[in-house]
Amino acid sequence: MQGEWTGELVGPDVWATCRELIPAGSVFAFLAEHREALFPAEMFADMYPSRNGRPSMPPAILAAAVTLQALNGHSDFDTVQELRCDLRWKAACGLGLYDTGFDPSLLAYFRRRLSRSADPQRIFTAVRAVVAETGILKGKVRRALDSTVLDDAVATQDTVTQIIAAIRRVAREVPGAADVVAAVCTAHDYADPGKPAIAWNDPQARAELVDALVTDAIRLLVALPEREHGPKPADALGLLALVAGQDVEPAEDSDGRDGRWRITRGTAENRVISTVDPESRHVHKTRTHKQDGYKAHLAIEPETGIYTALAIRPGSGPEHHEAAVALDLINEDDQATGLDLYGDTAYSSGSASAALLERGHRLFLKPAPLTTAVPGGFSLDDFAIDTTGQVTCPAGHTIPLTPPSGIHHQRKAVFDQCPTCPLREQCTKAKAGRVLTIRPHHDQQTAARRQATTDPDWQAAYRRWRPPVERAVAWLVAGNNRRLRYRGTIPNNTWIHTRAAALNLRTLINLGLTRTDGAWQLPTPA
Repeated sequence: MQGEWTGELVGPDVWATCRELIPAGSVFAFLAEHREALFPAEMFADMYPSRNGRPSMPPAILAAAVTLQALNGHSDFDTVQELRCDLRWKAACGLGLYDTGFDPSLLAYFRRRLSRSADPQRIFTAVRAVVAETGILKGKVRRALDSTVLDDAVATQDTVTQIIAAIRRVAREVPGAADVVAAVCTAHDYADPGKPAIAWNDPQARAELVDALVTDAIRLLVALPEREHGPKPADALGLLALVAGQDVEPAEDSDGRDGRWRITRGTAENRVISTVDPESRHVHKTRTHKQDGYKAHLAIEPETGIYTALAIRPGSGPEHHEAAVALDLINEDDQATGLDLYGDTAYSSGSASAALLERGHRLFLKPAPLTTAVPGGFSLDDFAIDTTGQVTCPAGHTIPLTPPSGIHHQRKAVFDQCPTCPLREQCTKAKAGRVLTIRPHHDQQTAARRQATTDPDWQAAYRRWRPPVERAVAWLVAGNNRRLRYRGTIPNNTWIHTRAAALNLRTLINLGLTRTDGAWQLPTPA
């Protein structure tokens, strides 16, 4: 049931009696003055559909509290302590001087309702409506794109820990599974919270344990009767099947049919790294730098620094790549056509660029550098490529393109003259000759590379408007916000939108945001 404000404060009204102590022009003072206009009660009505039960804390107070929490990077406990002891927080949230606040669990309960609602990002949406009403982005058609890795809130688990945890979860979540585990799983006492008692410094003992645990997982999946399951049991079974197979391969002398396993040499692509947070991943931001967690994707208006769209996604997988997510970010923009888009090479894929161009955007995306088969030798751009049918190499040999093939519809030019060609040392090390792969959108990508290297206006615009997004990334992760506090994409996505809303609000307040005659306004430039 949604709480309603009764007008009764516990002690004097902090904003009315201590206004001069609250920093003017701060987010605290703004929320104290305009909290109910920014977060009206009806904005949260769908989150509290039941008319039964005890009324909760008014959602405008909770919305103000989580906004300040996200802005300052506080835990739930520290947020409540601020509400109890800090006049600024009391004024911003409309509490009386002697009000002790509420239990920290209420913040978690409010965020959970928010995450499961029809509009989990409604705090960001409310501030975006303020941005639109002020007109600060009117006529500003530039958007800069970037991403950053955020550390997850869980510990990375090894193969043994994951399989054991997944079997225990199946035993808890799937009806009747606990009895099946007791009957068919013998590698470990799964009721024991500790790790198996083996000689962990003995490679043979570790290998035998992994083999036995994988066998237990397979036995359990096979022994469970087939039936329709709800979301939790189905997720538990799917996770067990995933972790039991992602890190193992048939034993060295096995043909794959005798049920003997060993840990895979190397790391599985898109590997689950924790059963506590199955959506967290190993993230390679660069070739040499690796983290565990998620990627935060953002789009900003570079002149004002206003965040226009954000998303948190798992850190690996083609569907979560920067170029793929960019399409969603731009679609969320209030001005979703005719934008100038600035981004680094991660955004310059052919398919994404083509989709953005089709929607009427201008692209200032740094092209990925071409590789060469021989250091300092000929690259793709040194060949005369007619995508309608043929390729001519630097030595003048012309080869027809093969028909499109594969899921990526690639075409190839296979040069068989290379063994006797005088330019061979500059072109290829392949004994049979060079094979050139022509991908879809080749002409578009070639034109983009040419523009980026020869057009001074393009280069000046990129240097001017791309760097501000790095400052926006720094704001987003400042104050110990590089590490996430929640598990899963949905709650973390809600958090990042709330933080961006708070940062946008702070930017608007610094620019002189006011509310006059029921309208949000910024001072008119002189």
